[in-house]
Amino acid sequence: MRRIAITSVALLILALPALVTAATWEFDPAHTGTHFKVRHLMVSNVRGDFDKVSGKIVYDEKDLSRSSADITIDAASINTRVAQRDAHLKSPDFLDVAKYPTIVFRSKKVDKAGDGKLRMTGDLTIRGVTRGVVLDIEGPTPPIKDMQGNTRVGGTATTTINRKDFGLTWNKALEAGGVVVGDEVEISIDIEIVKGA
Repeated sequence: MRRIAITSVALLILALPALVTAATWEFDPAHTGTHFKVRHLMVSNVRGDFDKVSGKIVYDEKDLSRSSADITIDAASINTRVAQRDAHLKSPDFLDVAKYPTIVFRSKKVDKAGDGKLRMTGDLTIRGVTRGVVLDIEGPTPPIKDMQGNTRVGGTATTTINRKDFGLTWNKALEAGGVVVGDEVEISIDIEIVKGA
């Protein structure tokens, strides 16, 4: 019995360095942004943002594959700088924010994708529909200390989705051919995360 206890303690001590390296980091909302781009009338792009994003990042500096992300976006914070368009995007034709107030991404796996690059696989939920997506990440940057002594790291994640996969099917055909809104939506997330001193 004593041998089992000693063995268990030894295994725990060996595992401690791996457990200690992973830490929960918080978003810096003033330096984090979620952006999107979609084709309009087949001739130009409309760009927009979500002004409210929150969540946590578990960042393992020693083993990036042990890192994870849990991101929640306030769907009603959509902002394309045109009030009438924003109201339409919040309506049941698109995001239906009264019924589905959040957009959520939860990671499942993180892999290295080259020097200074990662690939994060996870589930994206929009309008109550969940689909697997892959985020291509530039970063993370080397950690720095800010003026308050907090450690900061940044990066940019990008992906492209088909909005129809998430039930965003509203559209109108044009007389000359084509449609009002394109199906592909390019998404980018500029992230700055902070670990307290």
